[in-house]
Amino acid sequence: MPCQRCDTVLLVLLLAGCPAVAAESATTPSATTNNEVKHMHATGPFDVKMTAQSGSDAFNAAKLGRQTLTKTFSGDLQGSGVGEMLMAMGDVKGSAGYVAIERVDGILNGRTGSFVLQHSGTMNRGAPHLLISVVPDSGSGELTGLAGTMTIQNDAGDHRYIFDYTLP
Repeated sequence: MPCQRCDTVLLVLLLAGCPAVAAESATTPSATTNNEVKHMHATGPFDVKMTAQSGSDAFNAAKLGRQTLTKTFSGDLQGSGVGEMLMAMGDVKGSAGYVAIERVDGILNGRTGSFVLQHSGTMNRGAPHLLISVVPDSGSGELTGLAGTMTIQNDAGDHRYIFDYTLP
């Protein structure tokens, strides 16, 4: 059986609107030349479905959990994401962590392709910290060379992403 406490912590970390640490804080497109990168900003809503995966007895006894996630992005990013998450509970209430890898396929501000997001989240006695960044050189198609960070916001169950990124 999947760890129910891990499921709860994961939901809090992933969907509670934990701010990510932004590597770039550009908010609008900028003009480029062949040697410059274009700083961009994308926002919009997304829907997410998380499915608990079973683990071994030893895995569950160690307070570890695993989930598959599927997302549908709207707004400046039109597409879908699929990923896997691993999580661990601390011995103190409100302390936990998770990591995830998520592949996103779609259209980002008019450019078609795919890329991979790497998630790293912790909750230290209820204080969340979440970093979501593009895996280097994971962009394909018109998103080749994509780099950036994403934040997640949750307003009464309405989930939104904010994606600050660069493209060559």
